[in-house]
Amino acid sequence: MKTISARTQLKVADEVWIATVLLQREHPDEPDFTVDQIVQRAKQEDISKVFRPGVYVHAVQHCVANRPPNPGRYRMLFESAPGRRRLFHKGDSYHSEREGGKIIPAREDIPHRYEGLIAWYENWSSAMAAEAKESDPLLALRGSGKKLWADEHADEYVRRLREGWE
Repeated sequence: MKTISARTQLKVADEVWIATVLLQREHPDEPDFTVDQIVQRAKQEDISKVFRPGVYVHAVQHCVANRPPNPGRYRMLFESAPGRRRLFHKGDSYHSEREGGKIIPAREDIPHRYEGLIAWYENWSSAMAAEAKESDPLLALRGSGKKLWADEHADEYVRRLREGWE
């Protein structure tokens, strides 16, 4: 069993991600969680054997994709409302300065017992991205006007619009 030694201590951002994934997996019907719920889940999990105050700061700022980086550029969480967070997923918007920021921990950086969370997250993220795309009101309009010109070729339509121009 892989353990986290002082030399390879779990990153605080990875601990926040693990706590949030566990919450999401345990409560699949919840759209998001309070920062305090994430912090409490990290305390409950006790991965680092001592609670690190950085967990709170990472859940509030450093891991939050749609907030300006300060200094962390992670894209692990998404601020859905003030004081509320959810996992970041494919298709979410994010602050431009966080481009390329880490979304999930490297498999080798987390304790062995949590490695399955990465596969769970990848499935969840893909499903959430597909759901968001289907429910986006602007994307839902795609193709809605094609019947307007169904009986007329585009060139004919343009020619008709330009009639009388001289």
